[in-house]
Amino acid sequence: MNWGRRAALPLAALLLAGLGAARERTPAGAEAAQVALGRRLFYDADLSLDGSMACATCHVQRHGFADSTRTRAGVTGEPGRRNVPGLANVGRRASLTWGDATLRTLEAQALVPLQGEHPVEMGMKGQDGELARRLGANGCYVRLFRAGFPEVDGRIDMATVTRALGTFQRSLLSADAPVDRARGNDSAGTQLFRRHCAACHSGPDMTDDRFHRVDGIHAADRGLGEISGRARDDGRFRTPSLRNVAVSAPYFHDGASPTLADAIRRHRSLRLDEEEVTALVDHLGGFTDPTFLADPRFAYPDGPCEAG
Repeated sequence: MNWGRRAALPLAALLLAGLGAARERTPAGAEAAQVALGRRLFYDADLSLDGSMACATCHVQRHGFADSTRTRAGVTGEPGRRNVPGLANVGRRASLTWGDATLRTLEAQALVPLQGEHPVEMGMKGQDGELARRLGANGCYVRLFRAGFPEVDGRIDMATVTRALGTFQRSLLSADAPVDRARGNDSAGTQLFRRHCAACHSGPDMTDDRFHRVDGIHAADRGLGEISGRARDDGRFRTPSLRNVAVSAPYFHDGASPTLADAIRRHRSLRLDEEEVTALVDHLGGFTDPTFLADPRFAYPDGPCEAG
């Protein structure tokens, strides 16, 4: 989804809070059931108002669970506001959207596309009963909710749905890119990355999880300033992870950079010639994890129900 502004959902927040303590003591069997359940939910368009959009509509595995479009319209046709980020190692992120530093759990973030209105994406605000009815009519879901959430007797509601989605997303681990295996690489691209990029694109996922202004202030999207209300935060957006970046075009919060070379040039502080841009693009290609992009554990669940 577009991962834009958060939704005002006090009831759902209370339900999530009620499951918070249980998360710390989830038995291994229940956690495995939650992963299986979350995977099925991730690919299920019944999580949208008209049955036309699933999480996987926007988060596509071959693109590193990002999208291939600038932004994605929701079920009402309302245009999306921001580009869809990838999900590799998303459970390690300190913040989860382009412009909201306070949205820090995958469960809370899932409510934005499901029930948010700025813009409407999946359109499920006020549809908790309908969601429970749809999922409760599926025998596999009933069994998986019971196996995954024994502490609430398999209750099917927005809290358990988002909890399962969050557990599945935490299983999306990527650690088999060339950069993970390289030692002593001293290519021109590596040197350029260390010199110009690594201050913000740091750590194993190449992000500091902080918010920076790269190419000025845009009147149509204040970024972090939209949430904080501070003028000094206008134009600041979260540093994206660069895992699988070569397969997740287009780039930036607005998806306005169609290629990696364009995205590099958009960094106003860089003064690189075209040979250096090419070297950096080659280096960024080493962040692609082909195992992750084809891992059957993350793909559409076309097999029998995991809760037999």
